[in-house]
Amino acid sequence: MAAAEFNCEPLHLPIRESQDMTTLSPEPIVQLAGGFMAAKHLFVANEIGLFDKLAAGPASLDELAEFTGVARPRVRILADALVVLGLIERHDDRYRNGPVAAAFLSGDGPTDLRPFLRFWNHIAYPMWMNLEPAIRTGQAQGTLALSGERQRIFSEGVEAIQALPATALPTAYDFSRHRRVLDLGGGTGSWLIRLLGAYPSLEATLFELPNAAAVARERLAGDPCGPRVEVLAGNFFTESIPAGHDAVLIANVLHLLSPERNLDLLRRIRARVSDGTRLLLADFWTDPTHTDPPFAALMAAEFFVITGEGDVYSEEEASLWLRETGWRTVERKPLAGAVSLLVAEAAER
Repeated sequence: MAAAEFNCEPLHLPIRESQDMTTLSPEPIVQLAGGFMAAKHLFVANEIGLFDKLAAGPASLDELAEFTGVARPRVRILADALVVLGLIERHDDRYRNGPVAAAFLSGDGPTDLRPFLRFWNHIAYPMWMNLEPAIRTGQAQGTLALSGERQRIFSEGVEAIQALPATALPTAYDFSRHRRVLDLGGGTGSWLIRLLGAYPSLEATLFELPNAAAVARERLAGDPCGPRVEVLAGNFFTESIPAGHDAVLIANVLHLLSPERNLDLLRRIRARVSDGTRLLLADFWTDPTHTDPPFAALMAAEFFVITGEGDVYSEEEASLWLRETGWRTVERKPLAGAVSLLVAEAAER
C-alpha cells in the first residue's frame, strides 16, 4: 500500500557486554511506545479540518473552534500537541501551519497527503490494533473487498502516498517504445495519468476489482487523459488477463501476496503476452536482509495484517520469480522514497 518521500530510520540501541548500563536511558523506548499518540493527534487534526483552516492564515483558538465545530478547550489540546510535534506554530495566541503542514496538509501545497492520513486513520490504524493476533495466528485482520466510502478512502489514500513514485515513473523508464500499457491493480489510475500525460501516443488499460474500478472511472472521467484508458473490472487470478499490450505495469500489488501467488500471477501474465513484452514492477524492493530501505521493513506488517500473506520482498527474490516464470530481469531503477522499479522482459519461448 501510499506522496512524501518516507525516510523512516530504525531505532538502534546497541548494548555491548562492557557497556555501563547506568549510562543507558529508556527514553527511546518511551518515545516509540508513545508514537500512537502523535499519530492520532495528526489523524484527528486532519479529520476536523484544522490544517485547512490554517491554510488561510494564522487563527486564534476561538476561530479554530468555530471553524472545526470543536469546543475551544478541546481544540486547544489538539493544537498544542501539534505545536509540540512541529506541525503547527504558535505565536502569542494565534496558531499557523508550519512549513511541512503548509506543503503537504493544507491543500495548497505541491502534494496533498490528507487522503493518505484518512486512509491510515480509517482503514490501516484499526487493522494495526490487531497486529498481535495477526502475528500469532497468521490470519488476516483486514480485507481488500471494500465498498462505498471505505473503497474511496482506500483508493484515494493509496494514490496520495504513491504520488511521488508515480510522478517519477515517466522519466525513470522510457515508454516511447510502447504502444499500449496494461496496469494491473492500478487503483484510481493515477500512475497511468502521469504516463499518458508524458507520452501522448500511449494508450492504456486499467484492470481492477469492481469497486476499485468504479472509483477509477470517476477519477479518469475528470482527467484529459481519461479517454485513452479503458477500465476493466475483474480479478486477475480468476479471469483472463487482457491481451494486446506490449508493457505491463504492476505497482504496489505484489507486496500484498505470498511468493506462491506472485509466481502464479507472473505465469498468468507471461501466458498472455508476446516475447519481448516489458514488465514493470514498482514496489518496496529491499536488500537481501529485508531491512533496507527501513520504511519497507516497517510496512511489511501492514501488508501482512491486511491480507494474511503480504510481505516485502528483495530484488533477488523477485528476480528468481521472474526467471522461473519466463521473464528476464533487465534493470532496477529508483523511483521515490522506498519504492523502486524492477524492469523485466518476456523471454523467448
